Amino acid sequence: ANKSTTHTEKIIFFEDRNFKGHSYEWTSDCSDMAPFLARCHSCRVESGCWMVYDRPNFMGNQYFVRRGEYADYMSMWGMSEWVKSCRLIPMHRGPYRTRIYGRENFMGQMMEIMDDCDSVTERYHWSSGFMSCHVLDGHWLLYEMPHYKGRMWYFQPGEYRNFREMVGTGSMRFMSMRRILDCWY
Repeated sequence: ANKSTTHTEKIIFFEDRNFKGHSYEWTSDCSDMAPFLARCHSCRVESGCWMVYDRPNFMGNQYFVRRGEYADYMSMWGMSEWVKSCRLIPMHRGPYRTRIYGRENFMGQMMEIMDDCDSVTERYHWSSGFMSCHVLDGHWLLYEMPHYKGRMWYFQPGEYRNFREMVGTGSMRFMSMRRILDCWY
């Protein structure tokens, strides 16, 4: 008989730095950690890849974490607020493909991306970044500046017509992007 092993992704949050104080673990998304932890200053990722957010309901600044220990992530990332929600990034096997557009609502110049791009302006000779995208395959991190710098956002398959609605600022453009790979140990 075949035996199958189930692999559970897990992240553990601790109220204090250096994995001290009350802790709570998650194996799936959590839109509001407040009922479980009074505060959160460190975390340990046992398996999987996760996005953590400094506001409830997967809002605010986003940070990508993978297997490892984050003893004082607030200092490490320069955060002023502790993590308030987290999202498990689903495993993806297969191709990665995203269409990016120079303007909102899939207008302007279009390029199809299948690998990491450290600078849209350099690779495609665009004068600035892109303002909408259609993620066809895979999970991606998009950055507001070239060379994977600045704030990041997580994108899963779907249509994103207007980044401004997502990030709550004026005309938002992204300048670099990378695939989320190698999360499953």
